[in-house]
Amino acid sequence: MLDIADELNRWLEEGRDFAVATVVAVSGSAPREPGAALAVDAEGTAIGSVSGGCVEGAVYELCTQALKDGQVVRERFCYSDEDAFAVGLTCGGILDILITPMPADGPGRKAFQVALSATARGEATALARVIGGPAELLGRALAVRQVGSYEGELGGHADLDRAAASETRSLLDAGRTGTFDIAQDGSHCEPDLTVFVESSVPPPRMLVFGAIDFAAALVRVGKFLGYHVTVCDARPVFATRTRFPEADDIVVNWPHRYLQHTETDERTVICVLTHDAKFDVPLLETALRLPAAYIGAMGSRRTHQDRDRRLRDIGLTEAELARLHSPIGLDLGARTPEETALSIAAEIVAPRHGGTGLPLSGSHTPIHHDTEARRSGSASLTLMTEAVRVGAFA
Repeated sequence: MLDIADELNRWLEEGRDFAVATVVAVSGSAPREPGAALAVDAEGTAIGSVSGGCVEGAVYELCTQALKDGQVVRERFCYSDEDAFAVGLTCGGILDILITPMPADGPGRKAFQVALSATARGEATALARVIGGPAELLGRALAVRQVGSYEGELGGHADLDRAAASETRSLLDAGRTGTFDIAQDGSHCEPDLTVFVESSVPPPRMLVFGAIDFAAALVRVGKFLGYHVTVCDARPVFATRTRFPEADDIVVNWPHRYLQHTETDERTVICVLTHDAKFDVPLLETALRLPAAYIGAMGSRRTHQDRDRRLRDIGLTEAELARLHSPIGLDLGARTPEETALSIAAEIVAPRHGGTGLPLSGSHTPIHHDTEARRSGSASLTLMTEAVRVGAFA
């Protein structure tokens, strides 16, 4: 739901009644991840998406019904060979969706407002909601931020709220969306509640070193993928806003000096496009010892061999060198800056979800690796619309 925070926050400020449907579990091949949401207001206006089109119509109707009767609904949609194009997911997946009415005067609205407004401001926040357990608790919510108190309640028990807020904050610190089980007394003994946590954190960073034409194309692709993109180069004549209008930050500094003092984490991607030893070697010496998701360096195979030798000479280990993607990018036969940027982006995205980089048409691996891994048992692929209707949301 936090993926449409800007629009929903505006609806809250305008005092609109609305219902929001959120994907809370996925199994098999499905087009959207947990947290994807569709919201419908009292006038019938819809924003967001839960399935890329497969079940949007049915979910829209559930939202309009929830607005009328004030009931929380959890519904499951699955693939059906017999009626694949009616309501089921033609891609073969299973979606669990929670539909929650948000009347303007509803007591549960405050937690949503805190989470949505914080997300809209770009602050790290998480929304925890009960998706399994006693009917009267389904849909209860807590808004949790990395620092400070939490807002809302899950079950009227202070111990439960404190424990759930702590669990939620752990997921938020890791930037993860997921679930945990907990008992109504706040312990983990005989848990009878399942809580879905949707985390929203500031966008990951893409650091592009080398203000060249390939960098300009990579900046555009990086922004398209949702990164906060910084371009750094020691040459002020090249590192300019005119050359990189879409970059979030443009830094004139020696690359290794900037990297030593800027913030990086496990989601950061570092792209070294300078292919000049006086820049590359000290920069990569720093980069390969930082917690980063991806480190790639441009250059020919001869340049790579020379760079590898220099890095070994200054003491980098085999484990550190193994983190380097060089020459940068997948083999797409790329020649233009745009094609090269695409090959780099593909190499960045592939390992995020266990992709191989091979053509799907010639492989037998799952299309959605992470969602296939969540499949448990031999789930029956029949159309299932199992709704659990509970009392009015409070």
